[in-house]
Amino acid sequence: MSYRIFWPLAFSVALVGNACAAEQSDTKITEITAVAGATATVFAAPDEAWRTVDPENLLLIDTKYGEIGVELFPEIAPKHVAQIKALTKQGFYDNVTFHRVIENFMNQTGDGTNGDGTGDSELPDIPAEFTFKRGTDMPFTLVTARKAGEGEIGVGFYKNLPIASQPTSQAMFTKDGKVNAFGLHCKGVTSMARTNDPNSANSQFFLMRAEYSSLDTQYSIWGNTVMGYDLLEKPKVGVIGEVPGWVPDRMTDVNIASDVPAEDRPTVQVLRTDSPAFANWLKTQKKPDGSFPDVCDLSVPTRTL
Repeated sequence: MSYRIFWPLAFSVALVGNACAAEQSDTKITEITAVAGATATVFAAPDEAWRTVDPENLLLIDTKYGEIGVELFPEIAPKHVAQIKALTKQGFYDNVTFHRVIENFMNQTGDGTNGDGTGDSELPDIPAEFTFKRGTDMPFTLVTARKAGEGEIGVGFYKNLPIASQPTSQAMFTKDGKVNAFGLHCKGVTSMARTNDPNSANSQFFLMRAEYSSLDTQYSIWGNTVMGYDLLEKPKVGVIGEVPGWVPDRMTDVNIASDVPAEDRPTVQVLRTDSPAFANWLKTQKKPDGSFPDVCDLSVPTRTL
């Protein structure tokens, strides 16, 4: 069995082209109170500004450092989410190592067979879902733009997931009424490991410790961290087989939140990125020159009830 190691590849933007367009509007400002990523930010927002993560699409990863919650996006990567759910319900991920942890990069795990990066599950490999089609039912909140060749790409959020997308206005020119989009490998995003074969993802995945844009459109993103963001850099750095005596950390218990008794399951809420409250929070994040930070430097506020 070959190692499922992903290599940084050239950032492809041909899919989207020039996608920077007016996608945002002026909104009435409110105040909000929450924790954005690992940094406490004091502000206040009405309850209607918060979106509760569906427990059917909330992956709970217990570690010795605490619990990490990942929101799953079946509308973006349906085959990958289905596989993650199936393996989780089998208990495949329980007590599985973070076998490859690289500082300023990612925590790779998910080898529930050998525990060293050489194993897969018995389920079939999954076809690539590197990109997705976004309809009007998937609102895009534009934050800024990134250079892409001779043009620019509009980047922002779908729900709390950082994405690049063509503007909604271009949907009227497509046969299916949808536009091209793809997830961004920012800190907190979860994505699937694979071999050189684009369609070889199986069980191994990685949680981003930092942004790594060269992976965009090359690996299938299926989730984003909404709880325990401050724990992403806790797993010990190292690679099994490379450092003598290195003992990796583990995922001690992994569950879909809906399978956890209601009294024991966390209720995770995310600030709605299509709300006036988010527009207000975003204005507080402006840099001294008045420009917005890159989308990967923003972590949508969340709260756990």
